[in-house]
Amino acid sequence: MQREQSAVLYARVSSKEQEQGFSIPAQQRLLREYAQCRGLFVAREFVDVETAKTTGRAGFSEMLAFPRQNGCGIVLVEKTDRLYRNIKFWLTLDDLRLELHFVKENVVLGPDSRSSEKFMHGIKVRMAKNYIDNLSEETRKGMLEKARGAVAELRAGGLP
Repeated sequence: MQREQSAVLYARVSSKEQEQGFSIPAQQRLLREYAQCRGLFVAREFVDVETAKTTGRAGFSEMLAFPRQNGCGIVLVEKTDRLYRNIKFWLTLDDLRLELHFVKENVVLGPDSRSSEKFMHGIKVRMAKNYIDNLSEETRKGMLEKARGAVAELRAGGLP
C-alpha cells in the first residue's frame, strides 16, 4: 500500500475587506478537495490576510519553515498570485525544491519540471508583479490628480 504524501495548504487575500468575503474559505475548500482527490494528506494550513508583494507575511514565513522541519514537500495554492507577487519569494520557494501545485492553473511545478514549464511560471510571476506595479502607478497618478484639484480649488477661492 502506498503511503500518502503530505502537503501544506496556503490561502491568501490582500486585505481585511477581502477577508470579510468568502475568498479564504473558498480557497481552502478547493485545495482540500484537490488534496483529497489526489490522495494527499494536508499536514497544515497557512493563511495570510495581506499583500503578497512585501516581506513579513506571517503565514507565508511559517509555511516556508514547515517543510524543512516536517519533511513535507508539497505546497497547494489556488494560483500564482495567491502565493507571491515578487521575484524574491519565487526564488525563495524555488531554493526549497518543493513541488508547487497551482490548482486553478492546473500546473504542478517542481525541481524536475521541464524548462518550458518553469519559463511559463516565471512569466506568471512577472505578470503578478506587473499587476502590483501598475496598481501602484495608477494609485499615485490618482492621488496626484486629486492633489492638483485641491490646489486648483484653493487658488480659485483666493488662496495663494
